[in-house]
Amino acid sequence: MYKNLAAALAAACCIFHFASPTAQAAEPLKVGFVYVTPVSDAGWVHQHEEGRKAVEAAFGSRVKTTYVENVAEGPDAERVIRDLAATGHKLIFTPSFGYMEPTLKVAKDFPDVKFESITGYKTAPNVATANARYYEGRYLSGVAAGHMTRSNVTGYVAGFPIPEVLQGINAFTLGLRSVAPKAVVKVIWLNTWFDPAKEREAANTLFNQDADVVAFHTASTAVMAAAQESGKLAIAYHSDMRKVAPDAQLVAVTHHWGDYYKRRVQAVLDGSWKSGDTWGGVKEGMIRVGDFGSRVPKAVQDDVLARQKQIAAGRLKPFAGPISDNEGRLVVAQGQSLTDAQILGMDYLVSGVQGKIAK
Repeated sequence: MYKNLAAALAAACCIFHFASPTAQAAEPLKVGFVYVTPVSDAGWVHQHEEGRKAVEAAFGSRVKTTYVENVAEGPDAERVIRDLAATGHKLIFTPSFGYMEPTLKVAKDFPDVKFESITGYKTAPNVATANARYYEGRYLSGVAAGHMTRSNVTGYVAGFPIPEVLQGINAFTLGLRSVAPKAVVKVIWLNTWFDPAKEREAANTLFNQDADVVAFHTASTAVMAAAQESGKLAIAYHSDMRKVAPDAQLVAVTHHWGDYYKRRVQAVLDGSWKSGDTWGGVKEGMIRVGDFGSRVPKAVQDDVLARQKQIAAGRLKPFAGPISDNEGRLVVAQGQSLTDAQILGMDYLVSGVQGKIAK
């Protein structure tokens, strides 16, 4: 009997040895990223690619990341997201507004996979949403534009008329007119996020209409290149674009996703991941304005940076009244400011914007 017990114990020890976690390295967490444009040296996708690299640097062999670039919103996105989920990716980031519905659809079929819908607003038990308060940076860039415009005409090349874009146009205008009360903003709608030829054409159209500073909400560097060629000024968006427009960049509104991505990966690794909604801005380090061009006087830089600190401290709210829309209707009374819900549902253009919301 004792012989059998000893043999059993020895066998158990062998089994334990071979099954021990220390003997076999744990499988890395597979993390997927879906990008709406090709990866480039600047722009929206570039900033998310920097976030992916930050994840790799922080977690090393504990994670294995994959990205798929230039994925159109719609059926292509659903196919790619589904493929990532089916091939063992347990956390998938989908950073484009048009990926929201495909993400939700795939998530229903893969309840054990966690999804992060970046710029989306619909959650599910395994789908979280995250976005940044881009409008805070837009307001600050408008302040810079107000100091630098000489024609009192500025321009805005816009993708789609979703609330996020309207927030940016309106905040830019309010910042602009806080310095130059008579300045106006001319808007050209493209109904695309990424079409460098159209972006460049729109910028040149605005320059030909006396705009001497142009901002944009699209995904390439084409507007910056057009400004450089025309000798005008432009607001870099998503990332610093001085490589493309060393003389034309007025200031950059940059987005920073690394810290958020690392937190969400860590939550999956330690089992604490939960669905939820994140909306961070200057205070949280998700939005930053800086990278001023060489043509920007120090006094202008100091004013913009001082206001950035005020936003971070909660002392400056870009959407504080009085604010009227560009049809003369009062939308925010004196002494009031918009709530988050009102900002998220924005569906108008403020006074000072020339143009209408594209249908």
